[in-house]
Amino acid sequence: MSAVTEKTPLADRISLKEKIGYSLGDSASNLYWKTFEFFLIIFYTDVFGISAAAVGTMLLVTRIADAVADPVMGAIADRTKTRWGHFRPYVLWFALPLAVVGVLTFTTPNLGGGAKLVYAYVTYCLLMFLYTAVNIPYTALMGVMTPNSVERTSISSIRFIGAFTAGVFVQYFTLRFVTFFGHGDDARGWQLTMVLYGVLAIIMLALCFASTRERVVPPPQQDSDLKRDLRDLTGSRPWLVLVGVLLLILAAFVIKGSASAYYFKYFVKREDLLGLFLVSNGLAFLAAVSITSPLAKRFGKKPLFMMAIGIGALVIAGFWFAGPQDIWLMFGLQIVSSFVIGFNSPLVFAMFADAADDAEWRTGRRSTGLVFASAIFSTKIGVAIGAWMFGLILAYVGYVANVPQTARSLQGIVVSMSWVPCALMILATALMQLYPLDEALMVKIEADLKTRRGEIEPGA
Repeated sequence: MSAVTEKTPLADRISLKEKIGYSLGDSASNLYWKTFEFFLIIFYTDVFGISAAAVGTMLLVTRIADAVADPVMGAIADRTKTRWGHFRPYVLWFALPLAVVGVLTFTTPNLGGGAKLVYAYVTYCLLMFLYTAVNIPYTALMGVMTPNSVERTSISSIRFIGAFTAGVFVQYFTLRFVTFFGHGDDARGWQLTMVLYGVLAIIMLALCFASTRERVVPPPQQDSDLKRDLRDLTGSRPWLVLVGVLLLILAAFVIKGSASAYYFKYFVKREDLLGLFLVSNGLAFLAAVSITSPLAKRFGKKPLFMMAIGIGALVIAGFWFAGPQDIWLMFGLQIVSSFVIGFNSPLVFAMFADAADDAEWRTGRRSTGLVFASAIFSTKIGVAIGAWMFGLILAYVGYVANVPQTARSLQGIVVSMSWVPCALMILATALMQLYPLDEALMVKIEADLKTRRGEIEPGA
């Protein structure tokens, strides 16, 4: 059965140029995020030189600490008033600090074990704080570019085309850049690779700032009351469901993504194939994102999301059955699962924007920054949990860096590529069943909010 659709009013439409400009912000963010997702753990264990258990604990502690700052950043952005808007200025202000600390994080200092671990904690924690300062206002910006739910899904889809394009770039070129810049010194190679990524990020964030505009503002009578905003948010069923779903999905993605490097290095023993494997993931995501908006109009965001995650989970389980020689099967599983799962990213952030509308509709208050801060909060906590779980798995199976692995260690790596992410994604699919906002309700909410703002006459 098709979802309820509406014709987007001309006043609510966003130009393709602005949508592409907005997408550049996520391209910049993904130069860092995809590096974290696929290479951070193996950088710390095999280049920086700390144990897998220490890495897992560090990522959990620092990301939880950083995630606590997310609602604060969202509240600050909501209350920021400049001639450029609430959210756009942060995209520009923190671009350079983010680039500088990104280089420091991937710099290996000549320090003893304890001091080196402290350095890793400090630089990575600071990097994630700066990522928060850029990414939360950037993500919230989508919620105020237009009041139209359908148009936001289109913005989100183009955003993730930019994100996954950068992701493909990172997945394919990162290790090649490390080799090229390092000339046999991986520590130097990683440092210079992050210099390059920092320069590219600064350029893209500046273009994002210059090409976007904020159009949706909170009700003029709304006072500043963070405690009430938090209470309203935690009482929102759509928000609670989306937070739980993101936690599960991101944990699954990080476990599988982090395991990929170990899988090809130690199980397949074809580390040269890792770049192509990760690129196939990114290209399949890109193909899915490019058709997400029309499919969401046809079937609805929630049904499409559940199909994507549920079927994708079952395909990922197939990695358990692939042997080291089954290269074509591995790539087939990667492409099919990534294509199906690829619908989820634009959908979930469009649904967070819908949750912000729902909250304003129910309470009369709009806290776009806080709502999207919670999305990034969920993402970071999910990533932290996934990295922590994978670190524990490696420690439990007796992983030792840069040596041939035992059968137990190899089995732990394969399980991390298959059954663990599969189980987490099945749980996410089940939880999504509780999400209450469908397309018909969003059409009603949008019309009611426009009436309240005086944008249309009642009954028009």
